[in-house]
Amino acid sequence: MPKEAEIKFLVKLDDKAAPEEIYWNATDSGEEGYAPCESLMISMWDKSARNSMGIELWTPRMEVGEMGAHFYHMFMKMADTYKRATNDDATSEKIRAFALEFAKSVEAFANR
Repeated sequence: MPKEAEIKFLVKLDDKAAPEEIYWNATDSGEEGYAPCESLMISMWDKSARNSMGIELWTPRMEVGEMGAHFYHMFMKMADTYKRATNDDATSEKIRAFALEFAKSVEAFANR
């Protein structure tokens, strides 16, 4: 039997329409209500346009070091996803190597 899952985001905006607070909820999360988060990035593939569309939001409380960590974890997840989707170990390892170099770079930036 087919199953449906739903993911919702609630974004509270300031008077300039910038994200002030971000919350999320998923029907399969096992949690009740919305959970807070400081940043979200969603990428969607538009097959007809052959292009990615994206949503990138963060709150003013998101620190530079946290953003660097968020990107590092996203790169590592992209490497995992790419390997699962394509079975291409070599390219997946290149993404991981880049993620590690990126982490070194942002760590140096955060420590300035």
